[in-house]
Parts: sequence; C-alpha cells; structure tokens
Amino acid sequence: MKQYLSIWGALLVASVTPAALAQEIKADAQAGAGKVAMCIGCHGIQGYQASFPEVYKVPKISGQNAPYIASALQAYKKGERRHPTMRGIADSLSDQDIADVAAYYANQAEQGGQAGQGSAVTAKAHDPSPDVAALIAKGACFSCHGEGFAKPLDPSYPKVAGQYADYLFSALKAYQHEGSGKLVGRNNPVMAGMAKQFTTAELKQLAGYIGSLPGPLQTIPEQRFR
Repeated sequence: MKQYLSIWGALLVASVTPAALAQEIKADAQAGAGKVAMCIGCHGIQGYQASFPEVYKVPKISGQNAPYIASALQAYKKGERRHPTMRGIADSLSDQDIADVAAYYANQAEQGGQAGQGSAVTAKAHDPSPDVAALIAKGACFSCHGEGFAKPLDPSYPKVAGQYADYLFSALKAYQHEGSGKLVGRNNPVMAGMAKQFTTAELKQLAGYIGSLPGPLQTIPEQRFR
C-alpha cells in the first residue's frame, strides 16, 4: 500500500510542477526560435543518429507537449537524466530559456506543415499482437500516455506514438538504470518501476510497436539542412 501511494505521489508531483512553473514564467515561442542554435544540429536533421553514449536516432520533438519538453530539460539540468551532451546544453539554459525553447518546439509542427515526417495522425493505430498487448497491460502504459500513445492524460507526459523505436528502446533501458550512476540513467520512480518489470527483449518489442504507430511528432529541418 505504501509503494502504491508513493507512486501516485510521484505522479502528482510530475503533473503539478510544470503547471506551477508555467504560472511563474510566461513562455514565448518566438523568443525560443532564437534560442535553439544548440538544438538544431541534432533535432533539426531528419533521422540524425547519435553515437554517444549509445547509437540511436535523436528523438522527434516538434509537436511534443511543451510541459514535457520543459520537464525533460529541467531533469537533464538537475542530473536526473544522465546524458553528457544534453546535460551540458541544459546547464546553459535559464528557466525562461527552457520555457521558450519548449514552446517553440511544441508550436513548430503547426508552423512546419508537411515539412516534417509524421505531421499528423492520419492513419488508425493498428492493434498490437497478443504478446505486445499483454506487455502494454502489464506496464499500464495507457494510464499515462493514453490510448494510441498519442494523447497523454497530462501535458507533462510525452506523446510517444511514432517516435523512433531505437530511441524509445534506449530511453526505456535508461529507466532501468535508475540510481546506477551510468551515463544513460534516468531517475523517474514511475517509469523506472514500469521498465524494471521487463526484459530487454520485451522493452524492444514495446518500443517497436509504439514507434510503428501514427503520431503527431516530427523532425522539421532547418532551412539550411533541407
């Protein structure tokens, strides 16, 4: 019972904190456009692949929820997410910068039209195999990310439908390393508890299915990269 309450307490903190920050700081997407110079070299190239500390495509973030982007950047800044490059970038941003950058990427998909991939949810999500359906039920994934993984129940949770499968797989593994001190670890008690239930092969199955779904996330190239 105590563990159950602690998980829901963490969920409450995760959902309240971004909202509280939003009341204190007014995000400016237009200002954010001038603050993404360090972002576009990876997130502004379709299919760009990171090579350290693990090889995977960098995530699509255009069209992602602004509160989630902001909370992720804050987590890198605090060391709750351990990735050397992202930690260095987040450390250079003020809270106002983070809010502006998050607003910019959340709004960029609407401005980018069909310039990116997966710019709209135009296809119906296909049903998972029985094995994957059992994994989704075991992880209670829909309780946060919503049916189809594209409509999270709170904007502080990410849209993940259509995200690169290899990135999702790497992120899920990172939650398994909570508290290990590894370069790729992520400290989130809810996601860590979920991810640690599964084998590596099962996480790969989940990531593959979620990545195959239609979703709103995009990578919109900068003009110089088109």
